[in-house]
Amino acid sequence: MATPLKSSTLQRPESAIDTDRTGLKPRLLDQVRDVIRCKHYSIRTENTYTEWVRRYILFHNKRHPKDLNEKHISAFLTHLAVNRKVTSSTQNQALCALVFLYRQVLKMDLGNFENVIRAKKPSKLPVVFTCEEVRQILLQLNGVHWLMGQLLYGAGLRVMECVRLRVKDVDFGYHQIVVRDGKGHKDRVTMLPKIIVDELKRHLQRVKKIHETDLADGFGAVYLPYALERKYRNANRSWPWQYVFQASRRSIDPRTGIERRHHISETVPQRAIRSAIRKSGITKAGSCHSLRHSFATHLLESGYDIRTVQELLGHKDVSTTMIYTHVLNRGGKGVQSPGDTLFNKESMASV
Repeated sequence: MATPLKSSTLQRPESAIDTDRTGLKPRLLDQVRDVIRCKHYSIRTENTYTEWVRRYILFHNKRHPKDLNEKHISAFLTHLAVNRKVTSSTQNQALCALVFLYRQVLKMDLGNFENVIRAKKPSKLPVVFTCEEVRQILLQLNGVHWLMGQLLYGAGLRVMECVRLRVKDVDFGYHQIVVRDGKGHKDRVTMLPKIIVDELKRHLQRVKKIHETDLADGFGAVYLPYALERKYRNANRSWPWQYVFQASRRSIDPRTGIERRHHISETVPQRAIRSAIRKSGITKAGSCHSLRHSFATHLLESGYDIRTVQELLGHKDVSTTMIYTHVLNRGGKGVQSPGDTLFNKESMASV
């Protein structure tokens, strides 16, 4: 993603960014935020979309988007690709933000954006670790990092699903985890690795003591999605709704201004996994998500059917899960290299 604009570059007089021409409606960016929140998008999406709208307006000299059209969108996207040299995914992200602005906020129909050149996302195979490589990575982790690494690989969680996990969604009786409001606003059930049960219980005991201390200090309320905080008035202070992986200190909620103890930042497991890969001496360019890729691939290697793996991963379409079958072919399309047929081990020993 392109480098965020510095605050000094955003100081401007009243313009399209601040208010409409009558001065009676909320600022445009506030309108964007309101619509995003009505659709229950995440705060990450809110920040990303408003930033792209801001960049778009500044690129066109602070002209109001109502005065711009499809050609201006195309010019902005071309600028990103040619001058800023952003990736195709970043360019498409900017396009999604502008489509949202025009269709959902301004209620303007610009057609099907036929003249806008959509960057084609390159077809890339996922980075998959072998079982031994996963073992070496996890051996480099300890404490909370080890628990999170085991959940990323042993349960196939996405990194945000892991950090947002709540106490009530860990079922020790059935050895399962309920992923709430995952990607695409879908719930699903996946397994709880038995190897982490004892350590996870000890971890939760430590977290509960922190929660009790917060309650004694007049805090202890956690963020609840949608209107649950009004519907269940004491739920936000109850133990089941607390995050499994809490932040080390309380912080201010950017939307409400309330001081809470939020979940741990996603950068914590990301840095830990990158460090573990480096210490393991593995040359693959892996990440947290590579553990999820490895989870799916190893299940398929073990003989589990692809529909089961699809449900565990939470994929909407089985074609998304099919990408993991490439490893099962053992090489390019399962074809044996002609170099392997020229010599056997005995003949190579004499070379």
